[in-house]
Amino acid sequence: MTKINDETLRTFVGYHLKRSFNVIQSDLIETLRPFDLRMLTYSALVLIVDNPGLNQSRLSQIMDIERPNLVVIIDELEERELITRERVPTDRRSYALHPTEAGRALYRETLDAVTQHEAELLSGIAPEQLEQMIATLKLIESAKRGQA
Repeated sequence: MTKINDETLRTFVGYHLKRSFNVIQSDLIETLRPFDLRMLTYSALVLIVDNPGLNQSRLSQIMDIERPNLVVIIDELEERELITRERVPTDRRSYALHPTEAGRALYRETLDAVTQHEAELLSGIAPEQLEQMIATLKLIESAKRGQA
């Protein structure tokens, strides 16, 4: 099979980020599969457990996804009895999201699995390199949002 030349693409940070994300994503999908969670559903659960009472609007902002797409995720978590939705008394159009005990238990269980997944995946990277990588990624994220 002929080797594909992707040297031009390899000059772009975005290309490396996407390829790295693909590696992380495929491994994380397998890590979350036994818990019947997808990456976005897991992220939403973690944010709700860590921020009880968070409203859907703020959650969609934090996750950087459209509200209609978030509703599907929230519905799934609620159907599995991992969270509850409660009307905000001061704003009847808004719902506060709260984890249930089952949601908190799944959070603890998955956190261990995801932490182990990341430790194994990044085991070849020195701690100082990892810190620098995270700092650089935060700079990229901040620059996009005009916060650099």
